[in-house]
Amino acid sequence: MELYRERGFDRTTTAEIAARAGVNERTFFRHFPDKREVLFDGESHLRASLTQAVAEAPDGLQPLDLLLFAFRKVEHILEDNRPFAEPRLRVIAATPALRERDLAKTAAITETVAEALRQRGVADRQAGLAAHVGWAAFHHAAQAWIDDPAQSLDAHLLRAFDDLRALCLTTPAGDRSR
Repeated sequence: MELYRERGFDRTTTAEIAARAGVNERTFFRHFPDKREVLFDGESHLRASLTQAVAEAPDGLQPLDLLLFAFRKVEHILEDNRPFAEPRLRVIAATPALRERDLAKTAAITETVAEALRQRGVADRQAGLAAHVGWAAFHHAAQAWIDDPAQSLDAHLLRAFDDLRALCLTTPAGDRSR
């Protein structure tokens, strides 16, 4: 992360990363397929943890409540990695190729979450929509937590889901029958 901040992502080589970490390039490539994955390390663990949390959620929860339960179960993953998360977001925001990779990772996570919801009996269309909307709320909460660390990630997450529910209850102006 230090190298990415010092030199920029594009000008940082895997050899430099390996040297800074005190390993050779061969060892680096045993852990990461490329230098982008350094920034996305842990994504598969997050997906697996979300899948498990959805599966373990209490029966009878509506899809968004089920997701809130799951996100609250995994928020410790982000909390434990806060020193990495803040600069990581800045590096991704400054690098178009990383923003593209972030979108691909988001798609993989939301599809995994949607499948976990389907396994819980949520209808296909609703599972996909809930996964996308739920992930957006989770991402919104995480960014709010980075911007305002005075409140816990859990507080930001609860507020994001409350805001989401409020949005769902808002009646749009005009004719709803269209």
